[in-house]
Amino acid sequence: MNVVLDANALMMPFEYHLNLDLEIKKILGDVHIFVPSCILGELERLSRRRWEAKAALQLAEKYDIINVEKLGDKGVLEAAKKLNAYVVTNDRALVKILKKEGLKVLSMKQNRLVIEND
Repeated sequence: MNVVLDANALMMPFEYHLNLDLEIKKILGDVHIFVPSCILGELERLSRRRWEAKAALQLAEKYDIINVEKLGDKGVLEAAKKLNAYVVTNDRALVKILKKEGLKVLSMKQNRLVIEND
C-alpha cells in the first residue's frame, strides 16, 4: 500500500507534535511513503518564512520522491493516481478534489490522523 504526503502533512509533526509515521502505521499498517517532487519546491519556498517548512524539507528526505510534472495540489493528485495511494493532507480543497477522484484521504482530527469519510 502506498501513501503520498503533501506539504502540510510534512509540517504536521512540527506544528502539532504528531508522529506521522506512527499515525499512518496505526491506520494502514506497513506502507510505502512518497513525497511528490513538486512538494520539495513548495517547502523550499515556504522555508524562507517558516521554520516548520525547513524541518519538513529535512523530513521529506527520509521518504521516496516521486517525480511529477504538475505543481501544487495537481502534482499531489498526479502522484496519488500514479501510485493508487492514500493521501495525507489537511488541505480542505485538496481533500474535496481527491475524494471526487475516488482517492482515499487521511487528515488530522483532534491531533491524530483519521480516514476521511465520503
